[in-house]
Amino acid sequence: MNEFAEKYINPFTDYGFKRLFVEEPGKDLLLDFLITLLREEQGES
Repeated sequence: MNEFAEKYINPFTDYGFKRLFVEEPGKDLLLDFLITLLREEQGES
């Protein structure tokens, strides 16, 4: 087996979402995601 196998996190699972967005390194990613989502919802670009 390849010792450098890539690992992926599924953001659609509870564990994956928390791992990506709740831990300290992911907080900026979550903030950017929410800002983008809200802007699109309001019709802004």
